[in-house]
Amino acid sequence: MSEASPEAPTRKLTARFGKLNPFKGRSKREKDDEDEGEDIDGTTVAGGGHSALDTVHHDLGVSEAVKAYLTRQGVVAASDADGLAALLDKPVVSPPSHVLDRSHPLPEYFISSSHNTYLKAHQLFGKSDAATYETILKAGARCVEIDAWDNPDNLEEPKVTHGYTLVSNVPFRAVCEIIRDVVDHEATLPPTQGYGAAPIVLSLENHCAPAGQLRLVTIMREVFGDRLLSAAVRAQGHEEQSQENPESHVRLSDLGNKVAVIVEYHLPGEVDSDSSSDSSSSSSSSEDEEERKAHEEYLAKKKAEPPTSKIIIPELAELGVYAQSVKPSDNSWYVEGGILRNGPHHHLINVSEVGLASHVGTVESASGAAIAKHNSQHLMRVFPKGTRISSKNLNPVPFWTVGAQILALNWQSFGAPMQLNEALFAGTAGYVLKPPALRQGGDITSAPKPKRRLKLRVGGATDVPLPSGRGVSSLKPYVTATLVRGNPSNLSLIKAKKKTGVYKKHGLRAALASLHQIEDLVSPAETDPLWDETLEWEYEDDELVFLRIFIKSDDSFASNPILAVTAVRLLYVVPGWGFLRLLDLRGHPTACTLLVHFEVEDL
Repeated sequence: MSEASPEAPTRKLTARFGKLNPFKGRSKREKDDEDEGEDIDGTTVAGGGHSALDTVHHDLGVSEAVKAYLTRQGVVAASDADGLAALLDKPVVSPPSHVLDRSHPLPEYFISSSHNTYLKAHQLFGKSDAATYETILKAGARCVEIDAWDNPDNLEEPKVTHGYTLVSNVPFRAVCEIIRDVVDHEATLPPTQGYGAAPIVLSLENHCAPAGQLRLVTIMREVFGDRLLSAAVRAQGHEEQSQENPESHVRLSDLGNKVAVIVEYHLPGEVDSDSSSDSSSSSSSSEDEEERKAHEEYLAKKKAEPPTSKIIIPELAELGVYAQSVKPSDNSWYVEGGILRNGPHHHLINVSEVGLASHVGTVESASGAAIAKHNSQHLMRVFPKGTRISSKNLNPVPFWTVGAQILALNWQSFGAPMQLNEALFAGTAGYVLKPPALRQGGDITSAPKPKRRLKLRVGGATDVPLPSGRGVSSLKPYVTATLVRGNPSNLSLIKAKKKTGVYKKHGLRAALASLHQIEDLVSPAETDPLWDETLEWEYEDDELVFLRIFIKSDDSFASNPILAVTAVRLLYVVPGWGFLRLLDLRGHPTACTLLVHFEVEDL
């Protein structure tokens, strides 16, 4: 077979993929790399804000050392078991009621979102699994992605996969059935503050020919039935009916718990950002030469996509009731009055992280504000650049600061971006009302950003997890915390890190405490450390400020392992003493609690 034969690109791509390790980059973290996580699995509960629902939290305990510390601080009396239990049950993170309000237009909400939802591990040869939709939806995602392709083995049953790769596939129907079952399960749950059935948005990436698209429509209508949003909301007097403002968007409350579909709309001269701006950035420090070459060959094969996949049949197009996805070829969508040339009704700007950054970084300095103004009235979806083939992630915070509603994150591992996503959507149903500056009538350039000081007093921890193969005495635990904000002018992160000293058990103090019955001299085990230190930050508050908190071990001449982690949005923090429930790097709940005292003051 000659190199010019049609099979040659596939053989060459297969050879490249064969050299790659699908779990490379997550089997071992770089030294002190606090951004890396570990692979999620079917028991992962965190990522989209639902970790607080896990019933394991009811079994959490408080060490004797922490109890004694609380008594010395005058927080609870030594014999007050009920007071201690109430403090343990007190929520440290509680979203204010206004961010849960569903009466606003849909573009005024952040939406917990997933990218390539079907995929486990690597983007080029990982495994597809329909069960991941259940895992990710139950962890709190409200927008999931489905890449639909014709199935040559059975044209009646389209498949879901990552095209032009060695990724396996699952039936489109099976994915729809799992989503339907989640909708039905959620409908049976009693509503509680923050939670309750909410719409599920399907980001449908179509690669099917017209006949296959018709099958997609038929299957969705068969499986979802009346759960599928297939026509505009027609509530009497709803402003959606207004002839004066045809672009008025549906309100979140009117969508109930429907399944809504994002359907593609192809503009004339459309540019695929994955094969343009992304390809030029394909050689980052975190990706090796083999990955770069594999990605280039993936792009080369992708260019051979038949033109029929760019034709959206009317039956499918009409399911994009409130979101038709476009990849803009110019900047008309946020300049010139924000009118998208040749655009559909209710357009959704679908752009890669690199594509959006190019608009913010190369146009006038006010472009971030102009994009935020656009996003106050229209939807935007930002997805990871194509070179993130090992499922590493974009950091969502800077994109939230310009009002992007849908940050399509790779949920394959529970790293920093997923921890921050968990923090934004904690205690919610996956929809969070944006700050006023990012809603209609707002302006991020003139919105006040008061200066504040955060004081985090770190008391102690209970049941710090032991790494595999480690003994209790080998731990040297300390707490590190990083304040995270976004810069809307260039989509960068602003971070400020603080840490406590290292806790070390003192055997002599413990012996003296036992001999003389002196409580203050108690020296608990390394898994129940005490610090009693205060960490402070000053910051400008745009209501999108987060704190990532770790318990780590100070291991000399080695990486300092992360023992437990959590992240909080400062807007949700309840002042005073409380116990933070910590997670592991797979997004599983742990038995570990961290006693903290939050105080935020205006400067």
